[in-house]
Amino acid sequence: MVTHESAGHHHAPTGFIRKYVFSLDHKVIGIQYWFLALFSVFLGMFLSALMRLHLVWPTLKLPFVANGIMLPEQYLALVTMHGSIMVFMVLTTAPQGGFGNFALPIQIGAEDMAFPVLNMLSFWTTFVSLMVLGSAFFVTGGAPIGGWTAYPPLSALGEIVGPGQGLGQTLWIIGVAIFCVASLLGALNFITTTVDLRAPGMTFGRLPLTVWSWLITAILGLLAFGVLLAACILLLLDRLAGTSFFIPGGLVVSDTVITWHKGGSPLLWQHLFWFFGHPEVYIAILPGMGVTSHLLSTFSRKPVFGYKAMVGAMLGIGFLGFCVWGHHMFVSGMSPYSAFAFSIMTMTIGVPSAIKTFNWLGTVWGGKIQFTTAMLFALGFVSLFVTGGLSGLFLAQPSLDLYLHDTYFVVAHFHLIMGVAAIFGIFGATFFWFPKMFGRMLNEKLGKAHFWLTFIGVYSIFMPMHFLGLAGHPRRYADTTGVNFLAPLHTVHYFITIAAFITIGAQLIFLVNVFYSMFAGEKASANPWNATTLEWTVPSPPPFDNFAGVVPTVYHGAYEFAVPGASEDFILQDQAPEKVGKAH
Repeated sequence: MVTHESAGHHHAPTGFIRKYVFSLDHKVIGIQYWFLALFSVFLGMFLSALMRLHLVWPTLKLPFVANGIMLPEQYLALVTMHGSIMVFMVLTTAPQGGFGNFALPIQIGAEDMAFPVLNMLSFWTTFVSLMVLGSAFFVTGGAPIGGWTAYPPLSALGEIVGPGQGLGQTLWIIGVAIFCVASLLGALNFITTTVDLRAPGMTFGRLPLTVWSWLITAILGLLAFGVLLAACILLLLDRLAGTSFFIPGGLVVSDTVITWHKGGSPLLWQHLFWFFGHPEVYIAILPGMGVTSHLLSTFSRKPVFGYKAMVGAMLGIGFLGFCVWGHHMFVSGMSPYSAFAFSIMTMTIGVPSAIKTFNWLGTVWGGKIQFTTAMLFALGFVSLFVTGGLSGLFLAQPSLDLYLHDTYFVVAHFHLIMGVAAIFGIFGATFFWFPKMFGRMLNEKLGKAHFWLTFIGVYSIFMPMHFLGLAGHPRRYADTTGVNFLAPLHTVHYFITIAAFITIGAQLIFLVNVFYSMFAGEKASANPWNATTLEWTVPSPPPFDNFAGVVPTVYHGAYEFAVPGASEDFILQDQAPEKVGKAH
């Protein structure tokens, strides 16, 4: 057991390298994760912009590709790297590694994470993973074309199957394996810190819902990334050591009979990948759920409606997330009985999701709502979560999924529920904790302009994709100009592309806001939001050891707003009962 006395204490750094590069301070490491994700999200958006340009104007000459005209394999490489960077380096990294690292220790009253050196290694391992993934663009053959799911045998046979499937695919697998190691290190740290380093009085029933979400996400990561790491090792052995875990016999590739592999199963990879892949959806979105609950309560000036139900719903989502991976494989030829079982479990996971949604509405109902930018992004998260979840009800039916699976309907669904909703959680967390991270306030006018352009923009991008899917438009096609039945849908692609470029442009407002406010924004007080949790009891930004060597004592729950008889509409968690002012 780790205690406050035995945890990895370390002295304040004196040099630049130890303070800002190889830092052991959880706050600096959290900010490093945040900046890594910020770089990655703009890189991912740049790749998606190239994809949208090619879909609408397939003969357009681009300065970023050889000979100007993008080839189908280059388009598929963009699809693969866009998905990989967004899923691993943004949606997994920012909510957990970024905000979790920064806020969790302070919110539970700890001086730092349980294992500061392990925390530093986790970040730099993630950084190495990004570098290895990115290097796939620059090797002979280019980046892989197998998608972020890397299905074998396409991903297992090497360069014989096409461009990018040589060294580029190998680097992708190694990069993802390194990321798995980093995530496992981080998960162990989060779990140990939350269980062992809570301040006196900080019972599990007094934890902020953000801490619950980071704890459950860490447990999911510990169970899921180990499976993906094992799958990556097996895939590397198939590619480099002549094994046949995922490669069946009798394959003919480019008029060549593959005789040196036999006996493997491509479906084994799918089972291993999706056993990780569906919990990954919740690894991306559970921190957003915690942040949204936190923000809705803070800016409605009301306690969270049904705190215990919210915790139970997150635990239920985490557990059921490991029981539904087969719904990604309805088209794989699985037994109808297995498909029925996975369908039932997939529908069941809607129950805890609905509990959370109705409790969010209950939290806001009757509150004194403050429409800050952070609050707007929290409300936007709820909207996107509901909209994306509703389309999931269709895909949970095997008979409907057979038609919709390889269409833009799925692209729309997972971008809304996993991608954009999680991004809105990241934006909400940024506007909420930016004063604590940097000691200055973000500009609210720029923030609200950014919110509305982004909110309208993402709906303009992804709602029409549902209709493309219903019309039978296949995904992953680099050029649809030769497909007659898709010709009437080209105007929809044109509309989506214009909306995408406006939405991408809106992110420049956010970028300007961040870097301007970081140096010239209004200075933040210790508690600019009149919030209740422990991070708002220390200066902005906090001192090196968070609480100046004094472990706080917790007397209250995390959401004691509008307490009858209190002089103010909020009570800090460490405020002794005798010091709570009485209203006159």
